[in-house]
Order: sequence, then structure tokens, then C-alpha cells
Amino acid sequence: LSKEISMISGVDIYKTINSASEEVLYKEKNSKFFGYAFPVSTEDEVKEIIVQLKKEHHSARHWCYAFQLGIETILYRANDDGEPNNSAGMPIYGQIQSFNVTNVLVVVVRYFGGVKLGVGGLISAYKTAAQMALENAVIVEKTINKHFAIRFDYQNMNKVMRVIKEKNLDIFSQKMEMNCDIEIAAHIARISHLG
Repeated sequence: LSKEISMISGVDIYKTINSASEEVLYKEKNSKFFGYAFPVSTEDEVKEIIVQLKKEHHSARHWCYAFQLGIETILYRANDDGEPNNSAGMPIYGQIQSFNVTNVLVVVVRYFGGVKLGVGGLISAYKTAAQMALENAVIVEKTINKHFAIRFDYQNMNKVMRVIKEKNLDIFSQKMEMNCDIEIAAHIARISHLG
């Protein structure tokens, strides 16, 4: 029992956000830092969001961001967008790691206020804006699921549906004809128990 519990609480559950956060604003020496957090699943989504934010904040100086994708294999990027090396993207990514979330993009848009902050001031400002954006997001736990395709004759429909209900499996798609196809998803920790 203890092995099963540790597996459920560790390997097969991950945290992410379920929707875009509300805009947050952090001010430091006349500079404004607008922070955002978005759920993402591909790099293309990241690019689309950055393009959209650049349109919304067309007079800003910097659109710095970091993202992390994946559960078992992690892909991440941090972008300083013209700020001194590692003064923006990595502090933002550090907050993604602190909140232990994945499939997330955090963007901090900076409007320069005329006063230089120095590298230390930039690191602190970008970190704080990223933290505020993630605090403003709804963080949810999701399970890692494995998908299975089931093919059976229509006459076995009741048996198959009973098993799906008993095992509490999620149906993702189904095609009901003479030959039936159903795609189901099972929580990875329970696969060995499906029997």
C-alpha cells in the first residue's frame, strides 16, 4: 500500500494552471512590469501568445518570458529579450520551478521608466512579477494517463461499457458500428490494477 501511495503522490501527478491568469503589475523605480501566466502544451502556442502580447503592449521595451513543457521529458526556455544575460528569463523560470508547475508560460512585459535598475534590481523585479502572476493563477493537479484503443463487436457493447464504468475509465472517443472502437484513458498508477 505505501508503494502505491508514493507512486500516486509523485510520478504520475503533475501541477499546471487551468487558465490564463489575470494581468498583474509590479512597479520599481518608475518601470512597470506586467506579469502573465498561461497554460501551454506546444512551442507554437508560446509563440502565438508572445506575438499577441507584443501587439497589446506595442510600446513596451521588453517581453521577457520562460516556459516549461512536458511531464516525463521536460523542455524549457528562458528569454531575456534584450535585458542583460540571465537577468529576466532565468528569474522567471526560477518561479516556474518554485511553484513546481509544467505546461506553463510566464511572460513579464517591461515598460522602462527612465531609471536603470541594475542587474540585481532587474532580477528582483522579474522574479517578483513572475511570482505574482503564478500566485494569481489557479494551480491544479492532473494525472498522467495512458491511452488505449479497444476494438470489439457491437454485440459485446454492454460488457465493454460495464468494465469501463467499473474501472472508472475516461472515454476520449468512440465509434459505434458493427465493429466498435473506443479510446480510453487510464491513470498510469492504476494500469497494473486494471486486470
